[in-house]
Amino acid sequence: MWWTYWKADKSDRKRLIEVSAKRFLYFYSMQLSSDIFSFFSQLAQNNKREWFEAHKQEFRALESSVKQFGEALKDQLNQHDSIDRFKLFRIYRDVRFSKDKTPYKTHFGLNWHRVKPELRGGYYLHLKPNDILLACGFWDPSPADLKRIRQELAMDGDEYRHIINALNFKSVWGELQGDAVKTAPKGFAKDHPNIDLLRFKQHLFSVRYTQEEATAPDFLDRLDRDLQTVRPFVDYMTDVLTTDLNGESLL
Repeated sequence: MWWTYWKADKSDRKRLIEVSAKRFLYFYSMQLSSDIFSFFSQLAQNNKREWFEAHKQEFRALESSVKQFGEALKDQLNQHDSIDRFKLFRIYRDVRFSKDKTPYKTHFGLNWHRVKPELRGGYYLHLKPNDILLACGFWDPSPADLKRIRQELAMDGDEYRHIINALNFKSVWGELQGDAVKTAPKGFAKDHPNIDLLRFKQHLFSVRYTQEEATAPDFLDRLDRDLQTVRPFVDYMTDVLTTDLNGESLL
């Protein structure tokens, strides 16, 4: 590399330096910095525009490193999944209809979108001091999607139960979470054998991590492994939501 640098002319040297800097930033960003959580701890105590503006340069540097981390995970996921885009949510809060008028979020929110309409589901990472969460599932399914999920589970819930109760799945992602109706959804009997699943209005799974785990050098690889573990769930939901009751494709 250095031999190439010294042989190059001035313009090429500049390009080589830029490439090297990008490579350094890419590999450095594979590990999340503990400064992320220190910054948000301070912001929680000083959630005012004046304080944020005085520390904006520090925030932008952290934001850039987290974006690099998110893009790196997207690239890694695409070795076995199909992710069309990664999104880092803005730090600015929408306070128009909120009693809480603090202007800034005190966390980073990262989202990876699977290719639609062929695939369903997505992945979310929440980075907040002492509140680090990886989530997957269906937070707000449309009425049509929720109806289709319930129809499938009413016909046969065995495959779904097999997936979410598998030891390797459950040891990482735990129990099915989400809001549920108290008795039975409209059109389904209260004594249906799968009523415990049919009650759910959301189908969510999550994993929690400590700050030490989140700032470890292998955290990106760990996220990748955990998301591979949840794939049977999103693949099942994809099969359900892209077919009709007869198993015919809707695409």
